[in-house]
Amino acid sequence: MKKRLKDLLLQHTSLVLFALVFVIFGALSPRFLAVGNLLNILVQSSVLIVGAVGMTFVLLTAGIDLSVGSIMFVAAVPAGKLVLEGHSVWLALLVALLVSLVFGAINAFIVVRLRVMAFVVTLATLYIGRGFGLYVTQTRAMNLPESMLAVGSANILGIPLVLWVAFAVAASGHYVLSRTSFGRQVYAVGQDLEGARKAGLPVDRIRFITIMVCALSAGIAGFVTIARVGVVSPSMGNQRELAIIAAAVLGGTSLFGGRGQVFPGTIVGAILIQTVETGLVILNVNPYLYPLITAGIIFAAVAIDSIRNLEVAKQALRKIRPISA
Repeated sequence: MKKRLKDLLLQHTSLVLFALVFVIFGALSPRFLAVGNLLNILVQSSVLIVGAVGMTFVLLTAGIDLSVGSIMFVAAVPAGKLVLEGHSVWLALLVALLVSLVFGAINAFIVVRLRVMAFVVTLATLYIGRGFGLYVTQTRAMNLPESMLAVGSANILGIPLVLWVAFAVAASGHYVLSRTSFGRQVYAVGQDLEGARKAGLPVDRIRFITIMVCALSAGIAGFVTIARVGVVSPSMGNQRELAIIAAAVLGGTSLFGGRGQVFPGTIVGAILIQTVETGLVILNVNPYLYPLITAGIIFAAVAIDSIRNLEVAKQALRKIRPISA
């Protein structure tokens, strides 16, 4: 009974933590439970959901992308400039996506073709993207016109457009991973890369595509951000890669690859992190404590992932039977 309960808790850790956080903040501040605040949490988590869906693809192949925060920023910069010059918002969106794909292609080429560690490559492009964006903007914020804010504040059937975008990205990611042969190949690569290669799977192509998907998601997240807030600030996307990775891992995606899902895992993980951030603001917690709390969440995510992997390893050992003479 205890073992079944332990396995259940490990499988649904994100839901348990979400319920716990929800109850704690609700008890500390009745304002937290207001319908307007709950809707605000969902709207604010839309950016995190979009970015975390792409990160889920990369983590499933046992990879990582530290540059997503910078890609959000560097994709938003030309989009913001185009809108300020009077061009269409949709042209700005297209350019933002193209820029994100260029950075994704650079990451993918160096990681997959040149065999350089993803951690090192994406750490480098994190600084390159951030530096390039700051150079173009001269570290000045760009206040965007009403045409951009109109997109971010639009509603369809009474639901904010940004939530529809997050839903579309999450639904697409969930469908690809759970219903397509490519999704099964992604899991196979993450579980055993060499085994997948020996089985004839196009491992390099699969890894290349997942890195591109992650970058594209970051570009969408960057555009959604500036549409919501109406400004491209020099600090945009700064350290968001940590929250995006934590959201995916808290949702059950393993840092070691081969295990995880977009729904409900990654989505719940993203909403959980946003719930914590919003709750801290409502409780008027000292802002200097935010990094410590965020670090605690990331530590918890890594610790939970390690415990899950230990349990999986133990279960695998139990299934091994000695060969009878």
